[in-house]
Amino acid sequence: MVGAMSLENIPKDLRSARACLVCSLIKSFEQFEFDGCDNCDEFLRMKNNRENVYDCTSSNFDGMIALMSPEDSWVGKWQRINRFTRGIYAISVAGKLPNSVIRDMKSRGITYKPRDKCQR
Repeated sequence: MVGAMSLENIPKDLRSARACLVCSLIKSFEQFEFDGCDNCDEFLRMKNNRENVYDCTSSNFDGMIALMSPEDSWVGKWQRINRFTRGIYAISVAGKLPNSVIRDMKSRGITYKPRDKCQR
């Protein structure tokens, strides 16, 4: 079925749910470790790397948005997630990426914008 959201992107257990500190995608710890982040793994490299999952995700997040058609979603635009893959996203994620990851992103021309609404 074209256009259906992949079940692999949906967190299977909210008790172990974590949100990516860069894009705010919510998945279980195991899903991040097994598949990485669907939006950011090219530079966060969480796939098969427990340490990076701990460093680049947070279990402390608020709210959830189900993003079904990113390109048509005003909520997606408002949350700056409209260019990301379908999935469940946090509204706010508490935590900060390690400086080494921020430097690596900068060297790739990617600006890190924290997803923590409390820091604004």
